[in-house]
Amino acid sequence: MSSKGKDKDEKLDEKTQVNKWDGSAVKNALDDAVRDVLVKKLNYMENFRLVDGRLWICSIAVGIAMLALLWDFLYPFPVSRPILLLCVSVYFVMMGILTLYTSYLEKGIFAVAVQQDPAGIDPEVMWEASSSMKRFDDIYSLTLVSKKGKNGSPKSATFEKSVANFFDTEGNLLQDLLEPEVLRLHSNIQSGKKEK
Repeated sequence: MSSKGKDKDEKLDEKTQVNKWDGSAVKNALDDAVRDVLVKKLNYMENFRLVDGRLWICSIAVGIAMLALLWDFLYPFPVSRPILLLCVSVYFVMMGILTLYTSYLEKGIFAVAVQQDPAGIDPEVMWEASSSMKRFDDIYSLTLVSKKGKNGSPKSATFEKSVANFFDTEGNLLQDLLEPEVLRLHSNIQSGKKEK
């Protein structure tokens, strides 16, 4: 086995350890593990369109802020006032657009994966994984949504479990306990079972 293959196997075997009292770190570790199941275990292709949209909005906002900084450097304050006001206004609007984008379009979706038909006959299936975990709560809620083609109706399945089911006492993520839950949701959607 080549050293490249050994490195890849070692990365897959690495344990994810988090501070089990940090809710956002626990949620992020679970989200990353779910993404790994979709991309590595099920061999779906990850789609970055949602993340790219957020990055474009942020890049435009940062570009506007840099323009204001440069303009104020070249033409000190009294002269640069109208441009600064315009840049601050546009930045405010971009942050509003970003808030709307994350609230209504992303809706907690942290992974989008595409299942392609090997024969190329059937349309591709989009899988979206979204999660939520309330502050100071140990319940992790995961929702998988599948949509076949552009006009297909979405199918979804959700589970809610305590994060204690997926972490040991040291804060190590137990991937072998999370993976079956994600695969069960996946198979319930494919078989058409309704589960909450």
